[in-house]
Amino acid sequence: MDIGKFPPSLLDKLLQKTGVTDPRVLLGPGVGEDAAVLDLGGETLLLAKSDPITFATDRIGWYSVQVNANDIACTGGVPLWFLATLLVPERFSEDQAEELFTQVLDACDSIGVALVGGHSEVTYGIDRPIVSGTMLGEVARDSLIRTGGAQEGDSIVITKGIAIEGTALLALERTDDLRMAGVSDDTIALSVDLLHSIGISVIKDAQIACRTTQVHSMHDVTEGGLITGLREVAAASGLGLAIEGGSVPVLPTTLEVCQALGLDPLGLLASGALIITLSPTEVPSLLVELEKQGIDGMEIGVMVAPEEGLVYIGREGEVELPQFSRDELARYFSRSTP
Repeated sequence: MDIGKFPPSLLDKLLQKTGVTDPRVLLGPGVGEDAAVLDLGGETLLLAKSDPITFATDRIGWYSVQVNANDIACTGGVPLWFLATLLVPERFSEDQAEELFTQVLDACDSIGVALVGGHSEVTYGIDRPIVSGTMLGEVARDSLIRTGGAQEGDSIVITKGIAIEGTALLALERTDDLRMAGVSDDTIALSVDLLHSIGISVIKDAQIACRTTQVHSMHDVTEGGLITGLREVAAASGLGLAIEGGSVPVLPTTLEVCQALGLDPLGLLASGALIITLSPTEVPSLLVELEKQGIDGMEIGVMVAPEEGLVYIGREGEVELPQFSRDELARYFSRSTP
């Protein structure tokens, strides 16, 4: 199989085998759903999410905490406890291992999460570190938000822009390729700095949305880019959608990097952008509150009836929403060598 997520058809086939029967599992495995939801009694629900980091090498421990925390935030909940599995190659030094562990701790401290367990191991057969994280959190019973909660007629809002994470990783991991393609060192530096200047966390975005409006659905944009994230919202909600291509906020540095390497930003790894669906009447207040906190927000489309399909409105008129069999970053990494 190609590098990247399992193909959607295979994932659907595998998920059909799960058959969760425990009534305490309120939300189990499902396409597009960001976290499992468990009812253990009491006023809050337990949230659980697991995700590995495999593409990055620089700041991989920090990435692991952020992306797992994002998925908890997308349920309307608060990330609280983290478990990390650190797998490193034989060439790793003790100093490098300590730096990796410190990244995890620092990231946890920055968002008020406790590192409560995990595993560490020098592993045969890998040439780069791999970090797999599990984040646990809580959400009030009446505040749970699902990816599949979008409603027909909802406006679709996206925060920040695309694709922050993919652009930064390309600049970090394929610097020479970008230079050879004519990208300036200034643009490369700006691309790397996206991790700091904008960041990949959507915790604040989600908190503002939940505090300000009646959110129906939230979903962070990760592997497969914006298009895959939108397809997952539609599939989970049993709806169609229509996207106005000219409204999608593509960062200038992302556009330059993607053009240089022949990549489509719509399918590029995009942690840092949050998809929110809500009533059109609530969009203005959401955008105002986001702006007050220094976060860009843009209304890019609408959820429609399932029979209307998945539509992308671009320069050539209405066409079917594109589909990416795998993330553009994975596609590029698989054909290039450092």
